[in-house]
Amino acid sequence: MPNKRIAMRKIHEILRLRFEVGLSFRQISQCADVSTGAIQKMLKRLEASGISWPLPEGMSEPRLASLLYPESDSRPGALEDPDWAEIHMELRKKGVTRHLLWEEYCQRMPVRAYSYSQFCCRYQTWYQSQKRSMRQQHLAGEKCFIDYCGPTVPVISPETGECRQAQIFVAVLGASNYTFAEATYTQSLPDWLLSHVRMLEFIGGVPEILVPDNLKSGVNKACRYDPELNPSYQQLAEHYQVAVIPARPRKPRDKPKVEVGVQIVERWILARLRHQVFFSLAELNHCIRTLVTELNERPFKKLPGNRREAFEKLDKPALRPLPVQPWRYRHIKKVKVNIDYHVEYELRHYSVL
Repeated sequence: MPNKRIAMRKIHEILRLRFEVGLSFRQISQCADVSTGAIQKMLKRLEASGISWPLPEGMSEPRLASLLYPESDSRPGALEDPDWAEIHMELRKKGVTRHLLWEEYCQRMPVRAYSYSQFCCRYQTWYQSQKRSMRQQHLAGEKCFIDYCGPTVPVISPETGECRQAQIFVAVLGASNYTFAEATYTQSLPDWLLSHVRMLEFIGGVPEILVPDNLKSGVNKACRYDPELNPSYQQLAEHYQVAVIPARPRKPRDKPKVEVGVQIVERWILARLRHQVFFSLAELNHCIRTLVTELNERPFKKLPGNRREAFEKLDKPALRPLPVQPWRYRHIKKVKVNIDYHVEYELRHYSVL
């Protein structure tokens, strides 16, 4: 079979060497890198088909090959590649393996299918040709990456004329790249945690893991192996039954999705708002929400569909449902009991008895 396939791609050259140049079978074998036996069989098929040299006008090599070898697929590239982008998206689903996708591919292409090793090799070649940021594999519903944009947006008070800089909170789901963004006045603990609540309501479910940056509002002690979360942040995690694994300090590759997501928000949203003047946080968030919707419906460049379609297909079915009641912020503060058995909180005294 290998000699036959080689001969099928070099039929015209073999015939030219035989009938025009007059070479022997051995010489043709050396020139065309085809065995003498395959050459002899090809010439016998040519004689049996009634075709003579020179070939009839308009006789293409694929047509000639189909006449000499009707039982074989004469088209170049007989093995057909699957849609590697679709394969890549399917691998993000829980429980889906390369072997399972290869079996489904073989069922669709029973005659012209790659072996499993070739299937994996060609997928890896396609995968490495994509952006370097696609190195990490993200399972559906597994991780949500969280960070703040560097640039801020000015908000002017219509009463006093005071200008405050709004911070932009960004969250990106790992598998689908589904993006959430909103503005808050600060990065303080209440704003940080309540942005989490609104983010989870926006996606309509709870992922398994939250991956924030080592923001002081969320992480009391940044550590490479055992970070210490803020107690309020820990309460939020317990309420939603989600794990919080902060990225390591000075390791942006631990959260590449949100690093790219922040860059996209800055270019796709903040850059479009640079000429607008906002007089309230609600007005700014209304514009941001409109542009976030457009961003999530913007087609991917190298993958099929868009963020919203990928979210509906991948992340949404894998997210756990939200609890009945949303989490409510509670201020936690360490206090010292005075000699009168009272503690002070915001200039008020409370008895501990």
